[in-house]
Amino acid sequence: MDPIFTVPDAQFLWHVVSRLGAAALLGGLIGIEREWTGKAAGLRTHMTVALGCAAFMLVALESSDDGANTSRAIQGIAAGIGFIGAGTILKRSEEEDIKGLTTAATIWLTAAVGAGAGAGQVWLAFIAVAIAFVILFAFLGIDRWLARKRATAELD
Repeated sequence: MDPIFTVPDAQFLWHVVSRLGAAALLGGLIGIEREWTGKAAGLRTHMTVALGCAAFMLVALESSDDGANTSRAIQGIAAGIGFIGAGTILKRSEEEDIKGLTTAATIWLTAAVGAGAGAGQVWLAFIAVAIAFVILFAFLGIDRWLARKRATAELD
């Protein structure tokens, strides 16, 4: 029988499902924040980015014992996800009115979270999401305060 169509044992199946599930859930946490703040790339986008990156990492890890495979997968994810992030950035007609940079950054971060979970470093992915929440929530007030200061300075 061709090994392509064999069913993995329960332990290996749990190994894969837990990593993919952790990636999707952690990506979803970032996506919820983006959804809550009304951004176009929200829950499903961030979940699928994390899941896809975890799947790439698992394929790289499980297809060979060669560490270079893992390195190439990380490099490919980091470069490739930039194209998705770039699609979220809009340059408005005003000189300094650029929208979507934070969303692009969260998509890039979500890729790293997915790669970490796929590589079995769920603790690292969890910490990254926790720090992202601090940045996205706690610093939102500071960001708005600075924007008001800039607007006030422009009027003077």
